[in-house]
Amino acid sequence: MKITRLTTVFDAADIGAESHFWAGVLGGTVDPSHDDWHNVVIDGTRPVAVQLAPGHVPPQWPDGNPQQVHLDLWVEDVAAAHEHVMSVGAQLLQEAQDPDDDEDFQVYASPAGHPFCLCFSRTSP
Repeated sequence: MKITRLTTVFDAADIGAESHFWAGVLGGTVDPSHDDWHNVVIDGTRPVAVQLAPGHVPPQWPDGNPQQVHLDLWVEDVAAAHEHVMSVGAQLLQEAQDPDDDEDFQVYASPAGHPFCLCFSRTSP
């Protein structure tokens, strides 16, 4: 089997808010060519899409409804990345836990409630 493209698809009741959020986080644009599907375009690729799900219920993290999907985004400057995702509509769910660990993460939610992590290393660039 040859995979020619990989797309992560998020369900959302408000596909405009969710697709613009991921475009803002990932530095892309939104292609809203369908009423029920938006592609996030980054450098000519479409790695993320948002599908209309009118009855979507946000997952509860870490317990409750199943997660449905989440992304780990490895960043060099977690403080700058935090400010950026918050400025485009993220909600902080959990701060980094252990200041003594080399690698750590913070958990956020998109406007539709999908969790994602900003992951970072304290010792490597």
